Amino acid sequence: MPEEAARKRLFDNVFICMDCKAKMKAKPRKVRDNKVKCRKCGSKDLRLKSKEDRS
Repeated sequence: MPEEAARKRLFDNVFICMDCKAKMKAKPRKVRDNKVKCRKCGSKDLRLKSKEDRS
C-alpha cells in the first residue's frame, strides 16, 4: 500500500512549532516531556501536524 507509506512519512512523528511554524520530526514522548525544542527559534511549544484535508 503506497498510500499508507506516504501518509506515515508525511504525518507520523511530525511536529509544528507554534511560534515560527517550523516543521520537525521527533518522538512524541520526548515532545510531551519538553525535551525537544524548535531548531529555528528555540521554543518548546510544539503541536502535531494536522491530518485533516484542507481542500
